[in-house]
Amino acid sequence: MVGKQLRLFLVDGTAGGLITAEIVNWTGHVLKGSREKLGEIRRRAESHRTGVYILLGEDPDSGGRLAYVGQSDDVAKRLQHHDIQKDFWTDVAIVTSKDMNLTSAHVRYLEARLVRLAKAIGRVPLENGNEPTGGADLPEADASDMEYFIEQLRVVLPVLGVDVFRGRETRTPQVGAPPAAAGSPAQAAPTESPTFYLRQASKGVDAKAQVIDGEFTVLAGSRVRAVMPDRDDYSPSSARQYELRQSQHGQLVQDGSIEAGSDGSGSLTRDVAFSSPSAAGAICLGTVSINGRVAWTREDGATYAAWEGGHQLSTGDGG
Repeated sequence: MVGKQLRLFLVDGTAGGLITAEIVNWTGHVLKGSREKLGEIRRRAESHRTGVYILLGEDPDSGGRLAYVGQSDDVAKRLQHHDIQKDFWTDVAIVTSKDMNLTSAHVRYLEARLVRLAKAIGRVPLENGNEPTGGADLPEADASDMEYFIEQLRVVLPVLGVDVFRGRETRTPQVGAPPAAAGSPAQAAPTESPTFYLRQASKGVDAKAQVIDGEFTVLAGSRVRAVMPDRDDYSPSSARQYELRQSQHGQLVQDGSIEAGSDGSGSLTRDVAFSSPSAAGAICLGTVSINGRVAWTREDGATYAAWEGGHQLSTGDGG
């Protein structure tokens, strides 16, 4: 794996202010800021360039995250329109080019590809009502350049807390958006671990997971509990924990990540990243808690904990 040098700049010297991000030898430039900083954003030269932007906020209906992807020849002017027309967003990331070689055709391609990518990953729902077509086809060389641009963008954005495009494309791509260039590295995130399994026949659970891009990720197609019914047999502290898991499970059902089958079991329609193997196991089994580091095992019976310990030693992280 090749390392990358990322340059972050806190424009006003505070973590809550405007942040710019660049990768050395990459022509892209990212500016991220909160909506309350829109006046400052509009005074910056890069915000008036041709580019794409990602609005980030909370879904007023579900309380979960929501995003919007757009493009413009003058991003600042478009954001002024969104400040009046769209209520949900609280933050924005603006993606432009340091060499100012992004054209209208390029950003239309990027917009369509990023919308397609976000929907195929399914991590954060999009507020976009229409499916952008990407405009006229780009020359092959330009399309290849834009795929490389997206690859670098998927490295930068998660560092800024924008994980809309983090993960693997596991949902069916939308019709009408330009396909990824053949062999594009933007089509999938790297896999860093063997496959781990969590099986419990009595509950119809047969789940598989991997560590992908540093996150414990339960894979699409896994069989999990379709519902987490109310319980009254837990202690107060366990009851609060169960309610939290129940809420997380319910959100996955609501956004279509867990689909109930005719037999009452559930199936994941996309890869879902969790904060830990234990959190993943609790949601899959529909229970309050589980020691996921032991419960998740490889086909040969080795636990996740054993792999994690060996992996840390092999990469020099074992102390």
